[in-house]
Amino acid sequence: MSDHDAARNAEAREAVLGRIRVALADRPASPPVPRDYERALPATVSITDLFAQRVGDYRAEVQRSSAVGLPATLAAVLARRRVRRLATPTDVPPSWLAAADVERVTDDPPLTFEQLDGVDGVITGCAVAIAETGTVILDAGPAQGRRAISLLPDVHICVVMANQVVGTVTEALERLDPTRPQTWISGPSATSDIELHRVEGVHGPRILDVVLVKD
Repeated sequence: MSDHDAARNAEAREAVLGRIRVALADRPASPPVPRDYERALPATVSITDLFAQRVGDYRAEVQRSSAVGLPATLAAVLARRRVRRLATPTDVPPSWLAAADVERVTDDPPLTFEQLDGVDGVITGCAVAIAETGTVILDAGPAQGRRAISLLPDVHICVVMANQVVGTVTEALERLDPTRPQTWISGPSATSDIELHRVEGVHGPRILDVVLVKD
């Protein structure tokens, strides 16, 4: 595009926007958005139990564990999923995998897409989890790594601490930094065609295991 054409396009754009501004000049201000919706679940609801139930509704599996028993729980999950080569963010605690018979493939230097596609699975932590929707959210924080590491391997094992579980989306948003990259995960990746035939693993891991660690 020549400088002359670019100038003409900019002039046309400003003319259109100017007309829109004039047309909207006498429009009344928008009323305030009501914020009286439910921000938290009732105190009688066990948010960890609800979270486990909702995760299961998405065809993901939930394993409960104590902090002490976490290495053994993870080792059992990895063995059941036949994961031998496991991609890990650089800051995943070594204690998590102390009992696991796996080759740890650390994302340092960053693994290529081909390398990530070649491992059996990935393990991450999370930033926050939502009971009402059965969602885990990653934001590249501690033990989470970059976004690609949780999307390419076929199996994703996500460790969720009980104190990371909140009741509602509103509460989750209050804990998140909006400037960080976020990945919201509700069950294994899945899509359906026009006849509602479900296919898993199209846009991300085909298998999601959530390990919920009580306080």
